[in-house]
Amino acid sequence: MKNRDPLAPAVRTFVTHWGEMGTRWGINRTVAQIHGLLFLSERPLHADDIVEVLGVARSNVSTSLKELVGWGIVKMVHLPEDRRDHFTSLTDVWELFRVITAERKRREFDPTVAALGELIKEPGAESAEVRRRLGDLHQFMSTMGEALEQVRTLPPGALAGLLGAAGLIRNLMPRRSRP
Repeated sequence: MKNRDPLAPAVRTFVTHWGEMGTRWGINRTVAQIHGLLFLSERPLHADDIVEVLGVARSNVSTSLKELVGWGIVKMVHLPEDRRDHFTSLTDVWELFRVITAERKRREFDPTVAALGELIKEPGAESAEVRRRLGDLHQFMSTMGEALEQVRTLPPGALAGLLGAAGLIRNLMPRRSRP
């Protein structure tokens, strides 16, 4: 006899898709699937629940949960009737965006900006064109990092308004002729 899938079809489809998208974003598939499961779960889950639902090794679940907690998008909670650790995800999509943006900036942008800054300070055998490109990239990454920091500090309503206004402005701008 087949075991019945404890997840509703839409939840199973989302969790699978979130795992696939995670790999495209540079995130381990299981980490992304666990996040997707916790995001849609209406109650906190403990690791054994996740193991059973996703059919992955307990060690993989433990490692993945530590990573998600480290990102700040999942938190550990304790339920009065159960001594085990349970986990829940941020569910406000704007707050989730802000936390992930801040963490990606810290892990990806900041080290790249620092490395580029060091490269353009040191005299080297590179051509003037290579140095110009490094400088341009450093300036761009610095500017984008500052923009990400400003976006991160906006309240969710203001962020939604800003993005909506950007779309309106883009629609008002004349389209460039194509070559």
